[in-house]
Amino acid sequence: MARLTLYTRPDCSLCDAMRTTLLEVQAKTPFRLETIDISADPELSARFGLEIPLLYINGQRAFMYELSAAELRRRLDQEHTL
Repeated sequence: MARLTLYTRPDCSLCDAMRTTLLEVQAKTPFRLETIDISADPELSARFGLEIPLLYINGQRAFMYELSAAELRRRLDQEHTL
C-alpha cells in the first residue's frame, strides 16, 4: 500500500484543495495518508517555506501546489507496478 505524506499549513487554500483531492481518490484507491503541519515545526517551515502543499509518495517528492485526481491515480498505478 502506498504511503503518502502531505506537507501543509493552516489557512492555505491550495493545501485544502489538495487534501480534498487526496480524500476523493482515497475513497476508491487505498493508501496511507499522513498530513504534517509545517507551521508546528520551525525546521520544516525553514525547509519547505512557501513550497506547500507538497506531496510525497513513498518518500519521493511527487506533487507541489496542485494535484488532479487523474494525475494521482496515474502516479499510484505506477508505484503499484514497481
